[in-house]
Amino acid sequence: MTDTPSEPRSWRTQLPERHAALGHLAMLAFSALVAGSFSLGAMAAPLIHPLALNTLRFALAALFIGAVVWAGGMARKAHFAAPWRFFLLGGLFAIYFSMMFWGLKTAKPVSTAAVFTLTPILAAGFGWLIMRQVMTRRMALALAIAAAGAVWVIFDADWARLAAFRIGRGEAIFFIGCIAHAAYIPLVPRLSRGEPVLVLTLGMLIAALLCLGTFGAGAVVRTDWAALPAIVWITVLYLSLFASAVTFFLVQFAALRLPGAKVMAYTYLTPAWVILWEGALGHGWPAAGVLAGVALVVLGLLLLLKD
Repeated sequence: MTDTPSEPRSWRTQLPERHAALGHLAMLAFSALVAGSFSLGAMAAPLIHPLALNTLRFALAALFIGAVVWAGGMARKAHFAAPWRFFLLGGLFAIYFSMMFWGLKTAKPVSTAAVFTLTPILAAGFGWLIMRQVMTRRMALALAIAAAGAVWVIFDADWARLAAFRIGRGEAIFFIGCIAHAAYIPLVPRLSRGEPVLVLTLGMLIAALLCLGTFGAGAVVRTDWAALPAIVWITVLYLSLFASAVTFFLVQFAALRLPGAKVMAYTYLTPAWVILWEGALGHGWPAAGVLAGVALVVLGLLLLLKD
């Protein structure tokens, strides 16, 4: 087996070098923005039902993206053909975010980020099933190095904590969401019909909102919105703009330019970003030994920058 990429030629010819570089940059921003949702989400999760929070955040995100699409005159009737595509993509993301906030009710942000780092391997499997994207030796090595670094960061460079690792209820719940997230990545290029990325994002957001509204209407009605503390509203606004509208655009932008395993490889940076978020929010800083893990993560990502 060589380091020559073995994805089908029809896939590779869609990936000019400059487009791939933009995909990597998009996912770097994605990882930083997603990390904020773990830290802020952990603060808001005990105060509001996950379905109510996510219904509101998807509604606000759809309004924001819809305004951009309308102002730019991007949408065409033909773009919304086969609406089942949007419901499949939107349903997967609705599952992911709902499971995330259910998990954060009991799991800590950094341990939840640890579960999130399982998505690259899952995405590689779905990428083969859906797009026949085959992992090269270089990519497998890069994922392994980055995974080792992420685990070292997650457990604060503490062998005892690593050896005593136990999967809690919150982590198990979130793992279900991560499966949905991993399946979403290769489905984007598989279901895309050439519509602008923002139009695809809008269709997915509206579909996700309808799915959440169907199952979460009761939670929305029962929520005393006027009594919610400020941290909930801060979290909702952050999730709606940065961790929904912007990250959905970024991940779909990248998924059209990179194989699914490379897209999801950037999740290995999430624990490092979460550590920075936790420190900035006054929740404490990790031991200096975790920097070795961060270095391994960066090394793995550098390997992924080359085909």
